[in-house]
Order: sequence, then C-alpha cells, then structure tokens
Amino acid sequence: MSYSHWFRQHGEKHARIMEKLSALTDDEVIVYFRFENMVKQEPDFCPLYKENRQCHEMETLNCYLCACPYFRFDDNGFRELKGKNLQSYCSINAKNGNVFEGEDTLHQDCSGCTLPHSEHYIKKHFDRDWFKIMKEVPAIGQS
Repeated sequence: MSYSHWFRQHGEKHARIMEKLSALTDDEVIVYFRFENMVKQEPDFCPLYKENRQCHEMETLNCYLCACPYFRFDDNGFRELKGKNLQSYCSINAKNGNVFEGEDTLHQDCSGCTLPHSEHYIKKHFDRDWFKIMKEVPAIGQS
C-alpha cells in the first residue's frame, strides 16, 4: 500500500469517527481516542487493535494523531540519498526518529517517537478535521 493510499484511507476513517462524535467536546473527543477505548469502540481503525498491541509503548497512548504532522512523504521519492530513493522523512528531525533502509529506498522510522501520541501535543494542534492538521504531510498533489 502506498503512503498516499494509506493517508487518504486513514483520513476517511478518522472523519467517519468524528461524525459519530459530533456532540462531544474537543476534550471528550481526545479522551475517546485513547488506545484502550479505541480497541473496544473502533476495532477497524488500526490493524494492531486486533492484537491489542500498541504501536508505541507509553502509559497513555492517544491515537488521534495516528500519523504525525511532521512526517513527510512522496510515493515517488524526494531525492536520491546514499544511492537510495528517499520516500519519507521527519520535518523536525525528531531525536527519537530513525531511518529504515530498504534495498532501494529510505523511509522515516517513527517507532521510537511518541510526540504525536501525547494528549498535550494533540490539544495544542487539535482540529476536528484530521486533514487540516496533516495538510503539510503529503508532497503537493498527493492527498
């Protein structure tokens, strides 16, 4: 699955959940997206939910920003780096981020970074429209 396909599909799932939560306050929406609740209420939101497994080990994992606003992708690649096609990177070069090297590609590895999953971060960047928060993520013309 391409980044673009996942991005659109995930944003649409997020929007459907937000429609159901229209009567909730912003704070109530954020609480709703806590991992423990999402596993029960929205089992199709994330493939890891079927295994009751978190993507990041943290005490209060919040799934509102499943993807990070600092993630950048281009399915065709941004440029060649070290002889490989750079397809994604972190725009703030987060200290807990890493790089996954494929045979011909380089991808951002966010598995060590919990920044977008903290409720403090989510409240600071909150918008009921996930696509607005994520507007800079895809390369122009991909979203």
